[in-house]
Amino acid sequence: MRILIYSYNYYPEPIGIAPLMTELAEGLVKRGHEVRVVTAMPNYPERQIYPGYRGKLYSTESKNGVQIQRSYVWIRPQPNLLDRILLDASFVVTSFLPAMIGWRPDVIISTSPSLPVCLPAALVGWLRACPVVLNLQDILPEAAIHVGLLKNKFLIKVFTQLEKFAYHSATKISVIADGFVENLLKKGVPSHKIVQIPNWVDVNFIRPLPRENNAFRETHNLKDKFVVLYSGNIALTQGLETVVKAAALLRHIPDIVFTIAGEAKGLQRLQQDCLDYGADNVLLLPFQPRERLPEMLAAADVGLVVQKKNVISFNMPSKIQVLLASGRALIASVPENGTAARAIRQSGGGCVVPPEDAQALANAILDLYQNPDKVKNLGYKSRQYAVEQYSFEQALNNYEALCYALKAEEAIIASTNISNQEV
Repeated sequence: MRILIYSYNYYPEPIGIAPLMTELAEGLVKRGHEVRVVTAMPNYPERQIYPGYRGKLYSTESKNGVQIQRSYVWIRPQPNLLDRILLDASFVVTSFLPAMIGWRPDVIISTSPSLPVCLPAALVGWLRACPVVLNLQDILPEAAIHVGLLKNKFLIKVFTQLEKFAYHSATKISVIADGFVENLLKKGVPSHKIVQIPNWVDVNFIRPLPRENNAFRETHNLKDKFVVLYSGNIALTQGLETVVKAAALLRHIPDIVFTIAGEAKGLQRLQQDCLDYGADNVLLLPFQPRERLPEMLAAADVGLVVQKKNVISFNMPSKIQVLLASGRALIASVPENGTAARAIRQSGGGCVVPPEDAQALANAILDLYQNPDKVKNLGYKSRQYAVEQYSFEQALNNYEALCYALKAEEAIIASTNISNQEV
């Protein structure tokens, strides 16, 4: 097949949707399919165009058999509401031309966010007469309204109508968790349109490695320490000040060290929090190169998943699959009734504590510190669940089967139309 992936985020961006779409595209190529990706100039999470891509309107490159067509986007390091609108609008406009250039796809896979991408993806699908799969990684504008990012009533109406159009125009909608299914059904989306395919992790790449003789531990003087790790985006929805407060509560235990790896601007904010709360047991590090990710995860005794109270219930951080695959115990400071909490409990690889409750988080960490056998058992269950439920090959099989089914349906429809014309 010829498959077009329409995704704002892609390689070399290190976290979020980018690694997932990169693995999906390259995995489909290895299965013998032709894949091209329409994406933005790389800018996340720093919100600055990466060196080598600046000053360009378009750029085309190839990596591991995938044709990557990049286009300019309006991006600012500290975006206000207008900047965010211009970011989405610029990608909608500039990405359409490269999407139309090149071979006709058999199937389009369009990721959301960004929600406005549904407009050019639907138009390309209509002009090229091919089905469109809307891959929902988050449900907008609902999630943005819930955390206070979107407050303007007019824009809320616009994005709500855009959401309805996205669901209506898509041939199929792939969702990453059961909470998404429930949300869409309540909004009147037909069940036959919805396909649940969880996000995945490459369990051959992310795998349990020994804590001993770990280069990451040695480099950062973590030998013989009990390491509590958070790695990922540092944004409004995480509330990592809770982690800093928990660290301050445990600073009297010198063996416990907190490690937070993220983008520079987020680390600057956390550095001030560490000073304010006296958390001198927190190690702040920049994002590590992706090839060193398994080693960093293996350096941890406990991996953290952190969300604020106001995060909408269906939010499902992709870091959960990664932490589970690393074979480490998890502590999730997340809403009790949310999709993330449900996933952690189902895995058997971790525990859930109330969000924004530093004392509860500190107590959970202390419990694991004092019970090494429990840590080992949780880690074993984590790895087992990741292999059984979140393997990349399983997800790739599901996406490939979905694309084949859509192509077959299109062929049947085309054949029926020809027959009707002949009659």
